[in-house]
Amino acid sequence: MTGPIPPLVTTPGAPGGPTDLALTPADERPALRADAARNRTRLLEAASRLLSGCGAANLTMEAVATAAGVGKGTVFRRFGDRTGLLIALLDHREQQLQAAFLSGPPPLGPDAPALERLHAFGPALIRHERDHHELILAARTDPLRNYAVPANRLRHTHVMLLLRQAGLEGDTDLLAHTLLAAADTALVHHLTVERGMPLDRVEAGWHDLLDRLAQKS
Repeated sequence: MTGPIPPLVTTPGAPGGPTDLALTPADERPALRADAARNRTRLLEAASRLLSGCGAANLTMEAVATAAGVGKGTVFRRFGDRTGLLIALLDHREQQLQAAFLSGPPPLGPDAPALERLHAFGPALIRHERDHHELILAARTDPLRNYAVPANRLRHTHVMLLLRQAGLEGDTDLLAHTLLAAADTALVHHLTVERGMPLDRVEAGWHDLLDRLAQKS
């Protein structure tokens, strides 16, 4: 795994254990001034409108600048490059998923046993990846960057901690990577779209992996 794991916050007595994960923005940018935040929101709203009309593959920095009524340099200064823009667009969707598994109702959120949370996490993640596959895949210009994205490091740490809390044997670091690979966007898209596999079957594969791990522990 590239880079440090996402920040953790200590929450004594929390349902998920003595240490809970902190909500982590997908692009992990510092807090913005109010005016800068408004400009960023306006750019993302313009990009979202374009995304709905032309798809992620045809989304350009120039088009976003035109739609938002700003210079192209403004878009580059705010997001760095096209990949940075796509990751920022994913941020809101990612925050919703994070809120569900970090603080939402059980069995996905706290107040459920660790193994039950793992069983709930897989389908939630698989459906998230399917629903946003075009945007996610368009943001993957560097295969290694995917492992360094804060949101993905948070997912890995979350699964790893739940594996430990569930008392499953083995290298929980590598097991977490293996489980998450089963819910990878490209794989889910390949199985459900190109091979026509029912989503329920993909989700059943996640449950089967967990059941096999639990049987060995």
